[in-house]
Amino acid sequence: MTEMVYGAVPVQRGEPVVPKWWRTVDKWSLSCILMLFCAGILLGLAASVPLAERNGLSTFYYVQRQLFFGGLAMVAMLVTSMLSPVTVRRLGTLGFFGAFIALAMLPVLGTDFGKGAVRWYSLGFASVQPSEFLKPVFIIICAWMMAGAQEVAGPPGRFYSFIVMITVVGFLALQPDFGQASLVLFGWGVMWFVGGAPILLLILMAGGVVLFGTVAYNMSEHFARRIDGFLTPVVDPNTQLGYATNAIQEGGFFGVGVGEGQVKWSLPDAHTDFIIAVAAEEYGLVLVLCIILLYATIVIRSLVRLMRERDPFIRLAGTGLACMFGVQAMINMGVAVRLLPAKGMTLPFVSYGGSSLIAAGVGIGMLLAFTRTRPQGEMADWLRGRGR
Repeated sequence: MTEMVYGAVPVQRGEPVVPKWWRTVDKWSLSCILMLFCAGILLGLAASVPLAERNGLSTFYYVQRQLFFGGLAMVAMLVTSMLSPVTVRRLGTLGFFGAFIALAMLPVLGTDFGKGAVRWYSLGFASVQPSEFLKPVFIIICAWMMAGAQEVAGPPGRFYSFIVMITVVGFLALQPDFGQASLVLFGWGVMWFVGGAPILLLILMAGGVVLFGTVAYNMSEHFARRIDGFLTPVVDPNTQLGYATNAIQEGGFFGVGVGEGQVKWSLPDAHTDFIIAVAAEEYGLVLVLCIILLYATIVIRSLVRLMRERDPFIRLAGTGLACMFGVQAMINMGVAVRLLPAKGMTLPFVSYGGSSLIAAGVGIGMLLAFTRTRPQGEMADWLRGRGR
């Protein structure tokens, strides 16, 4: 009856999973993700070779590892995108508890690899950063709570999600990892806004963020040093920001040529946090704009498809995942051009990193699962029906 009324997309009984997935998935977003991953491999060939030589490793050591972890990320993305929203919600809830326990145990079992912040578990052959895996599953559990609050006589889900958010942000700030804490706070704020939170409450929260930032500046030398470096009118040319800024200026519109860039020999994080500087120097503004267009396409197409979604959980979770994905990319590129303070955040699917690649694959897989075409009417049809 629902299909007759709303003109649903026909679903064949017993249709195999893969053909059904291919027919319903957003192929434009999927193609953009694959192109971003290919761009990351291309830039990794340029950015990681000097680091491998400095560390006495084989020339393409980091590229090979990126191909390996990227392959796992693609598999995780495809498998997750084939799941139903209910299955994603259940697995995401279980995953949240696992990731949160791993985050809470970092002060005891984690390591900082000499970077001053305990964010990783060392496995010998690789390292794991729990906060990367926590982000997508945090969105899932908070969206589930907020969606429950919209039901008649439902639980106070918005309040529960607020408690979860405060707890997660607190653990991240203690590492300290203010970049990931800000990203988690942003993702939660977007869902809260979409879920119907009053503007006044959001303004009060923004004031709280400013107050927290002021306290963090006065209490954390790590945080204060990054803010001071961002606010200083003169950039030290011997810092990572100085090298990145100079590389972007040298690249111009079309770049200095493939393999001709020099910033990769100076930047220790050229293959991770500042990989966009390598792209700007060797390939110019043209490639950077193409990368920005790919991210924008994924976010915009996802939000447009979610606007037609009637299930509040899918709408909230999909919006949170899409916005968090886009803002992480914006923060990474904003740091490189000195529009934002240094955050130590990777560029999704482009930067080198095992945890970030696989976690991004899981997160985008969830987003693709939520934006698949399902047998339901348009949101506008549903609203018109309620108005009659």
